Amino acid sequence: MSNEAAADKGPNAKKSYTGFLGNNLRDYGMMLSLFAIMIFFQIMTDGTLMRPVNLTNLVLQNSYIIIMALGMLLVIVAGHIDLSVGSVAGFIGGLAAVMMVQYNVHFIPATIICLVAGGLIGAAQGYWIAFHKIPSFIVTLAGMLVFKGLTLALLAGQSVGPFPQTFQKLSSGFIPDVFGGETLRLTSMLIAALLAAALVIANLRHRSNQQAHGVEDEPYAFFIGKNVVFAGAILYIGYLMATYRGLPNVLVVMFALILFYTFVTNRTTVGRRVYALGGNEKAARLSGIKTDRLTFFTFVNMGVLAALAGLIFAARLNTATPKAGLGFELDVIAACFIGGASAYGGVGKVMGAVIGAFIMGVMNNGMSILGIGIDYQQVIKGLVLLAAVFIDVYHKNK
Repeated sequence: MSNEAAADKGPNAKKSYTGFLGNNLRDYGMMLSLFAIMIFFQIMTDGTLMRPVNLTNLVLQNSYIIIMALGMLLVIVAGHIDLSVGSVAGFIGGLAAVMMVQYNVHFIPATIICLVAGGLIGAAQGYWIAFHKIPSFIVTLAGMLVFKGLTLALLAGQSVGPFPQTFQKLSSGFIPDVFGGETLRLTSMLIAALLAAALVIANLRHRSNQQAHGVEDEPYAFFIGKNVVFAGAILYIGYLMATYRGLPNVLVVMFALILFYTFVTNRTTVGRRVYALGGNEKAARLSGIKTDRLTFFTFVNMGVLAALAGLIFAARLNTATPKAGLGFELDVIAACFIGGASAYGGVGKVMGAVIGAFIMGVMNNGMSILGIGIDYQQVIKGLVLLAAVFIDVYHKNK
């Protein structure tokens, strides 16, 4: 009897593993792709990629892209697109520079005003899209042109800076070490350990809840392996940064936003309604969801995050320039699609967008270290984006 049970268990276990991989190939494929790309550039750059100073720069260079990708993900999941985010980020950076540098406004009220302005910009664009049914491509393309022009007018075609040192710490500051470590910032290392532990505990609770409701289909070996890899990666990266200057302030902001939007998309009614909206707007409306209002607020949210990204980018450059934000929308949209968001709406995950942004960032950083010109970098990124969308269409048709 035990032999028969074992015989049954073997095929069932194999079916469970293959079925789970087939249903979650996109998620695991993204993680494996990121690790493969990092290993490739780590070898090709003779270890430069994962040096503490370069790793810190990698986070600082991509923080604003990741923040905007969180908002763009919701827009894309809802079945829309926003081409204006780069121009909005540049405009908000210019607005912050004018207030702080030219009019000596304190950075706290100036930051609040900029975030509110970003929300109003998103509301203005979302109004036409949600309530007048003008395609988001057209509205945000117009917004891109409008805010490029307004940035030039606001800055009078010149760079404005430098910013106050307290404001610069938003992007260039680091968490102070309360233990006074010099070669190893123990505070940063402790925060990394707490984050790794919190991740494992959250995943364990989530799996336990799924098992209680009979909806857990992830094999235990995959669950253990995934948590070991993620926790190990957090600890290792935290250790590398702790040996340099510690964790950047912007990394903490970025991580808090990732946790918040993961919670919103996975655990709230609003998050589920956004996915329903992108999956089938007519069915969502007939089921009682106020789709117009939901679309409107996704663009308001996008405007606020674009404003935050613009502030971080301006703080990092320590100046506002008329060309700030140029091409950001392409990197943000590419990060979402590479991270598994569907061009048809209704599909996409927060961690996928983050992984997609890091894939783009590691590729940019690695190719720059190798001396590959910006021309070929654009070609390679375009091909990667095309491949990601092709895989999405292929799986949808299949």
